[in-house]
Amino acid sequence: MRIAYLECFSGISGDMFLGALLDAGVPPEVFTRTVEALGVDARLEISRVDRSGISATKLDVIAAGEKELPREEFWQGAVSSQQSAVSEATSSAPHVHDHGQQHSHGDGPADSLSNLHAHSHSHDHEHSHGDGESHSHSHSHEDSHSHSHEHSHSQTPPGATVPHEHGHSHSHEHDHEHTHEHGSKHTHSHRGLKEIRQIIHAAKISQSAKDRAIKIFEALGAAEAKVHNTDIEKIHFHEVGAIDAIVDIVCASVGAEALGVDEWVCSPLNVGGGTVVCAHGAFPIPAPATLELLKHAPVYAGEIQKELVTPTGAAIVNVLASRFSQFPTMKTEKIGYGAGTRNFKNSPNVLRLTVGETTATQKESAFPVEEITVLEANVDDMTPQVFGYVMEQALQNGALDAFGTPVQMKKSRPGMLLTVLCRTEDSQRLTKFILSETTTLGVRMRRESRAALTRRHVSVSTRWGNVRMKLANLNGSISNYAPEYEDCRQIATEKKVPLKTVMQEAIKVYLENTNG
Repeated sequence: MRIAYLECFSGISGDMFLGALLDAGVPPEVFTRTVEALGVDARLEISRVDRSGISATKLDVIAAGEKELPREEFWQGAVSSQQSAVSEATSSAPHVHDHGQQHSHGDGPADSLSNLHAHSHSHDHEHSHGDGESHSHSHSHEDSHSHSHEHSHSQTPPGATVPHEHGHSHSHEHDHEHTHEHGSKHTHSHRGLKEIRQIIHAAKISQSAKDRAIKIFEALGAAEAKVHNTDIEKIHFHEVGAIDAIVDIVCASVGAEALGVDEWVCSPLNVGGGTVVCAHGAFPIPAPATLELLKHAPVYAGEIQKELVTPTGAAIVNVLASRFSQFPTMKTEKIGYGAGTRNFKNSPNVLRLTVGETTATQKESAFPVEEITVLEANVDDMTPQVFGYVMEQALQNGALDAFGTPVQMKKSRPGMLLTVLCRTEDSQRLTKFILSETTTLGVRMRRESRAALTRRHVSVSTRWGNVRMKLANLNGSISNYAPEYEDCRQIATEKKVPLKTVMQEAIKVYLENTNG
């Protein structure tokens, strides 16, 4: 079986992944044709660079004439520009602002990912101009901010722009623009998942590449939606960031397909350390959306105090990687190095991609295999109510699964076999739980191998409310999907709708969203 192994010892980002694909043999024309097929305002720059003595391929996406920057550089530049603008405006048109603000943003730009958010707004303004004229007005938009302003202008020159900073809490469906009476103009341009799906579906690339790219975007959107407690369809990308993200993710999907491997395997990921500057200020690394995307993946922090795994890189791993392990046994064929933007001293900032064939002695499998611990206990003197409670609490305490099997015990007594599946690192804690919560006098434990498809959730909006869909991933493709029972049960109970109807509606909406 042909496999690809990603070594994320210096993290992973969208541009690093694309550089590694190029270095491992994917022709540049594959990416340039993909960008042309997308029909977005973007082009690619490919160069050979050195990263602490390692020669690597660097790919940059130039979107709307701008090159993507590391997150903190973007926000530092934005703050500097804003301060310069405020300083310039203050010298020509002094004024005072008092803002009441509410914020609800996604993470700031990182590689191809730009600000994701959901919002609504209304304005209340009171102006007092130096010419003695005063007036007040209020307006509201379906897509807008929540803020209030008090202005005091002294003879602002005609046509002068009075810049001011405000927060956003966005929830919108279209691009919009609004202008204040005093000449201050705000323009917002956003793309949501619906628009991005349409762009991808319209591109002349393979259907499997389209499906995979959309799954990566949905994983990214679902993580942001969970972090910010909103619906995935309300997550929007800023215009330039959306172009970067579309190019990075679609090229990643097309390139992964062009590499022609049967399975993607990933190493533990070095997420970096310190803090990252984004829309809300400084966040500890890894950023919230990144950590959500890497749930259940092995991660660690190295010596580099920078953000090494970006949300886009995490989303690519989330969808492509079928399992995580140390370097697998294989006959190596190709090796590629994709360069990151920074050049760290004594630490190559590269992503290594190794392609090869598994050896004949290794069992070929199209699905990931993991090591788990099985805990078992025989119980014949405990009430059914307590048994049910124990299974529920075992799952709440981190068990992968818990179930009971009727058994005939010694002296012909009927009993129950309690079985708990867990990760090896949780076995001691769950063993103690079983011994304290049940009447058993002992717990058996053993190691076993388990084949398990990678699972994730996306949220769909039914006419009665949101329902999470559980998706099973096999080598980058959805092999199974099902609505979460608890979500459907809650809606059925609250809305007095048959449970089967809610479940059927959730599946229908999911398929409609997936097929555009």
